[in-house]
Amino acid sequence: MTREPGFRRDGSWVGASVPRREDPRLLAGRGRFVDDITLPGLLHAQFVRASVAHARITGIDLSEVRATPGVVAAYTADDLDLGDITAVLDRPPHEFVPTAMPVLARDKVRYVGEPIAIVVARDPYAVEDGVEAAVVEYDELAPVMSDTAALAPGAELVHAEAPANTLVDVSLFATEGIDGVFDDAHTVVRVQAKTGRQNALPLETRGVVADWDDRDEQLRVQTCTQIPHQVRTVLARCVGLDERQVRVTVPDMGGGFGQKCVVGREEIAAAAAALRLRRPVKWIEDRRDALTAAFLAREQRYDARAAFDADGAILALDVDLVCDMGAYSCYPFTAGIEPLMASAEMPGVYRLPAYRVRGRAVTTNKAPTGPYRGVSRPQYVMVMERLMEKAAKALSIDAVELRRRNVITVFPYRGVNNITYDPGSYLESLDLCEQVLRDEGWYKVRDESPDRVIGIGYSCFSERTGYGSGAFAARKMSVVPGFDISEIRMDTSGTVVVTSGTMSHGQSHETTMAQIVADRLGLDLNQVKIVQGDTDRITYGFGSFASRSITIGGSAVAAASVKLGEQLREIAAHLLDTDLDNTELDGDGGVRLRDTPDRGMTFAALANVAHLQAHLLPKSVGPGLSATASFDVMGDGTFSNATHGVVVELDRGTGGVEILRYVCVEDCGVAIHPQVVEGQCRGGIAQGIAGALFEQVNYDETGQPLCPSFMEYKVPTAAEIPDVAIHHLETPCAFTESGAKGAGEGGTIGAPAAVLNAVNNALRGTGVELDNTPIARESVYRALEGTLVDLLENA
Repeated sequence: MTREPGFRRDGSWVGASVPRREDPRLLAGRGRFVDDITLPGLLHAQFVRASVAHARITGIDLSEVRATPGVVAAYTADDLDLGDITAVLDRPPHEFVPTAMPVLARDKVRYVGEPIAIVVARDPYAVEDGVEAAVVEYDELAPVMSDTAALAPGAELVHAEAPANTLVDVSLFATEGIDGVFDDAHTVVRVQAKTGRQNALPLETRGVVADWDDRDEQLRVQTCTQIPHQVRTVLARCVGLDERQVRVTVPDMGGGFGQKCVVGREEIAAAAAALRLRRPVKWIEDRRDALTAAFLAREQRYDARAAFDADGAILALDVDLVCDMGAYSCYPFTAGIEPLMASAEMPGVYRLPAYRVRGRAVTTNKAPTGPYRGVSRPQYVMVMERLMEKAAKALSIDAVELRRRNVITVFPYRGVNNITYDPGSYLESLDLCEQVLRDEGWYKVRDESPDRVIGIGYSCFSERTGYGSGAFAARKMSVVPGFDISEIRMDTSGTVVVTSGTMSHGQSHETTMAQIVADRLGLDLNQVKIVQGDTDRITYGFGSFASRSITIGGSAVAAASVKLGEQLREIAAHLLDTDLDNTELDGDGGVRLRDTPDRGMTFAALANVAHLQAHLLPKSVGPGLSATASFDVMGDGTFSNATHGVVVELDRGTGGVEILRYVCVEDCGVAIHPQVVEGQCRGGIAQGIAGALFEQVNYDETGQPLCPSFMEYKVPTAAEIPDVAIHHLETPCAFTESGAKGAGEGGTIGAPAAVLNAVNNALRGTGVELDNTPIARESVYRALEGTLVDLLENA
């Protein structure tokens, strides 16, 4: 077997940072993305979008659009007559209100950028001209532009069916007697925090190419989505086709981060236009639409109290959280995705005896909220970590020491939130992170540099990964993601093709899943082909989100590989006239006998019999070589964990925040490919820093987006992102086939809290504490300016 560079000394592919199999294609510019696709007779689509945030549509005139040179067709909702996209929670009406999202707005628009009509033309220029020619008349209504405005008495209703503009209102936990705990507590601290609305900003914007295939009688849809099977289901229902008549495939994809794991309206409309015209239609989202009309995330408000005893042990947590979900529920997760996540998991890594929480999702006249890397965890971790910092200050206990006294150390741990936490390294990661910063001398730099404003901050957190069906069923979702299915097939050359229902959008699945298969069967990586993103070739899958790809998808791949290995052993035992128990995979592409290891057969020889000489097979084995397996995490899933430590310096003259050092100590169980894990950590941390210091989607009072380009929406560059030191701990997971836990979101989860705590540590002595993100330069400047004025007055 040819061993690639980085192969582990113990003889396994798993754990080796081998060269990524995707790189030669992608780095040489030979990738194939949606916008690279061209077909004979291809047409181009764009959308007439709402120019006001809230209004009744009183007229749509597309006559000038259809007369525009190059325009082939223009359709409104009435023309296409499509079904709505409706996400549902199976909860009582007082807890959840479903809201139908039409593919094209019919009678009312609810945010600037909402699609009203689709224009199809021969080239991208003509379609833009056609869009400009549309005339839409409105009867404007008062826009609802904040969660407080939405909940105010007498507020305009975004949806008539949603009283008080509330889509979700749940109280998942309320420990009996919790008020008495607060009354008797030695110390009670409170955090009132807000987090800014963000855009996930995948490098590749959304897009689709759709065409009708007469031979296969199929609507073929090539799109950049994290959930191809769910797109197929919704599309088939909206256009009135059987699912077998819709094939969704995904080419290379330039990022998703959750924004592409919900079903979008534009993909459905473009496919419907292709079906109607019997011509291929392409839609590529431009950056302005991506910034203003795509699914957004993050805008949340917390009012949280925590009670502590005199020794610093946390006794109770009481939280009221409100999430601004924009105009509609996203499919399939609904508007409950953020409040339900936060409500269920907020206690995090800390032992908590008593807990009460109310979580609400309100609807406003903004673009809808969808998942974004971390989904509520960056927000609630930030609030928990601010509570720890405030309690440490109130109790005169070192903040790291206070965390030590409260983190979970005995596993498995059944939390007050009815979740069981599997073994992790919560205390170990905290200790190591602090030790690294001390050993590097950062505490000395902070304490012995009177002319500089330096702070050190931490965040300690867990990342629930590999959500199985049980976890999603607990949310009462009518669509219950969880399992994954994998099929493996071996051809006569002894190589395998393996399917997975996950969908890579930059996580290196072609490499990491091949490593799992290669280890299970004793193959070279080059003998393994991973297939994803094709609803005709893959039985079913829920795609990639919530760090489920390796934990669930990889486990299904491993289980299928083991099954195929058993078939190969059974065939070998028959042909070599021995018992099955006397055979084993030899780790080098074959099967050998245990009692005489020099006797055996290669996979190619066995596959040749299975396919071309089936009459030689045992009666218990049919022709061909294939196996199918499914996997679903049982119970509450598994928890990765990490501690982030940050050193910042504040600029007295501008209020700017510079990150001097960033240390991440992470534990994602067995790392299939350590370099890929580090890439996930660094990328996630960059997005977390962006939320802490830079990015925020703003609107004016009329609902007009104020960030239509990168001139207004501040995105950090490489100059603002520090080098990140990553240290690995390894607590193997007992629930997954490879011992791996998820690693996709932890970087983003921990960064905002660590940065915010570091800034507040730098502001110690000013009397100012900041609890909102993104951190405003003006707030930092004013805090420092006040200190400087005091120093000058007292000089």
